[in-house]
Amino acid sequence: MVFSFDQLEYWYRVPGEFTHRLDGDQYGFETLSFIVSETHPGGGPGLHVHDTEEAHVLLAGTAQYQIGGKTFTVQAPYVARVPAGVPHTFINAGTEPFNLIAVFGTKHPNTTRVGPNPLVPVWESRHGALPCGTAK
Repeated sequence: MVFSFDQLEYWYRVPGEFTHRLDGDQYGFETLSFIVSETHPGGGPGLHVHDTEEAHVLLAGTAQYQIGGKTFTVQAPYVARVPAGVPHTFINAGTEPFNLIAVFGTKHPNTTRVGPNPLVPVWESRHGALPCGTAK
């Protein structure tokens, strides 16, 4: 009924994003899955798509998104809607790490990587490159 983060799959994605993933089918959920990120300034996932819609919940911080052909910046608190099959990514556009929760309405979302995060080079040109091995 309760899962600590050390029981979940853990991933580090360059640059600056640490994630805990709960695929519902591995934890007894019938229709839900989650990814909880710790995303450092300038960090974020590569451009990707999912086979199901996704909602992002951010309670504190600033994120820049690319969803389909749109790029925009939002200040928390917010919920972002990402339609199924639409290439998307985000970066932490703020100055402090944030925790973003991605919610999926399926017990096993499929992810297809499309390419690197196109928002990172712009951020790095303004702020400098992330330190190698940015760690928790």
